[in-house]
Amino acid sequence: MATIFSGMQPTGSGLHLGNYLGALRQWVQLVESGQHRAIFAVVDAHALTADYDPKTFPQKVYDTALTYLAAGLDPSKCTLFVQSDVKEHTELAWYLSCVAPMGELSRMTQFKEKSEQYKQSVNAGLFTYPILMAADILLYKGTLVPVGADQIQHLEFARDTARHFNKRYGKELFPEPAPHPLRLRIKGIDGAEKMSKSRGNTIELLDPPNAVWKKLRGAFTDPQRATREIGGRPEVCNLFTMHQAVTPEAKVAEIDRDCRSAAIGCGDCKKMLHESLEVELVPLRAKAEALRAQPARVDEILRDGGATCRRIAGDTMREVRSAMGLAAR
Repeated sequence: MATIFSGMQPTGSGLHLGNYLGALRQWVQLVESGQHRAIFAVVDAHALTADYDPKTFPQKVYDTALTYLAAGLDPSKCTLFVQSDVKEHTELAWYLSCVAPMGELSRMTQFKEKSEQYKQSVNAGLFTYPILMAADILLYKGTLVPVGADQIQHLEFARDTARHFNKRYGKELFPEPAPHPLRLRIKGIDGAEKMSKSRGNTIELLDPPNAVWKKLRGAFTDPQRATREIGGRPEVCNLFTMHQAVTPEAKVAEIDRDCRSAAIGCGDCKKMLHESLEVELVPLRAKAEALRAQPARVDEILRDGGATCRRIAGDTMREVRSAMGLAAR
């Protein structure tokens, strides 16, 4: 049985629509298929590479875990935990850094992009981020990793790192994880970049309906459709991509047709999208509200998940230390 590993950072004001439609909803589908052992982390250690407030950080970790559960991840069918609760992640990251070539790290395009974005705080952790990601996956001998296009290079690095370690120590200890492509990429409401908390172009999953509508109303659409009389191009409109994710297929076909013929305007399209999003998000918000009233339940799920992962990680690290010649005491 394949072992899935993935995670999200607890940053910004919570998980957003891009996280949900682009990844989280597909995680749920993978778990519900019953074909995989699935492990999902709130990767709080990764979030330390950017500026953050230590006072509010624990709440962000909790909110991320709560949203995992509200979105449909069932703790009876998968394991949910907080990355920093399993110290073996950072231990393995150090050992892997001793076999990972600097040249491969220096070619990571996301480091170059993040360095431009965070010019005031380009730290070593940002550079070695792919090593910790490799450790996250290899610690559980992950074989299938749901990733978007922007993370494929990091997954290739994890595969290479597994290969380097196995070759250096003469053991097939780590399998080479394969990608499970997450093909839906949701751009932000600015229509220019992917939806990202650091860019401030998100629709938060737990936003109330009026806040969602306010953001949709100002969202960027087809730049060539200056007036309602001009037919649109759904294929270049980010809102249409969202419709394809949440609106019934027959309705999507109508929107495509009517947009091209100018029978509907962008405002109409936004109103229909808001209706479709509410159908998707109302039950998610309700479940989140119920969970927020039971903080002990969320904590229990994370404690149990952490205990499970520490057992798995402990077994892996005993093999790693033995292979590396590190004495057991």
